[in-house]
Amino acid sequence: MRVALVSVGDELLVGDTVNTNAAWLARQLTDRGVDVERVTVVPDRVDDIARVVNEYRAEYDTVLVTGGIGPTHDDVTMDAVAAAVGQSMEPSEAALEYIETQRGYAREDLTEGTAEIPADGEFIPNPVGVAPGCHVENIYVLPGVPEEMRGMFGEIAEQFSGTVKHTRTVTADEPESALLDRIEDLRERFDVAVGVYPGEDVRVKITGFDAATVESAASWLRERVEAPDGQSR
Repeated sequence: MRVALVSVGDELLVGDTVNTNAAWLARQLTDRGVDVERVTVVPDRVDDIARVVNEYRAEYDTVLVTGGIGPTHDDVTMDAVAAAVGQSMEPSEAALEYIETQRGYAREDLTEGTAEIPADGEFIPNPVGVAPGCHVENIYVLPGVPEEMRGMFGEIAEQFSGTVKHTRTVTADEPESALLDRIEDLRERFDVAVGVYPGEDVRVKITGFDAATVESAASWLRERVEAPDGQSR
């Protein structure tokens, strides 16, 4: 499964808010064997959201959109997704019933449009907040508030799966540039992906579908790098 993540919000683009949602979702999906191939941030504008969602829904198996689904002036994500799939926005009776019976809000107290989703969309419960999520075609729309987003993802998590990859990490007390030849050799010898993360030490992340191959690759590299002080090979 190949997935694109779309984060909506002007606050993300100007740096007022850190995009923790994308990082959290990417980790959750990766752990389930899903390939996250795009993370895109767009402003609170219908045309921009609709254009990106429309492009990604044709290219990827699934598009996960977060942010901009509450009943305020800049919450336009549902309208944009409806435009992307060519559908009108309609009240969801399932969403209204859930909000009333499970979240304890009277219908008459809800802001107009709170429970509207694309006409052919399927309501996704929000166990933490009020704004409903939506699944329409291969698009999932989730809230931007991290607690709400995580709670709602729990409602749909089982729909995301793939072949889980195996990972090992080798830590080296050497500059990244000094490891280039050994990393290249590693890639030629083993059917694995390699990521290098410099810091106080350099972490080399080795990933692959076969556990034995990943373990062999990690052992091979571990024997050929300088281990940090106090760390055994």
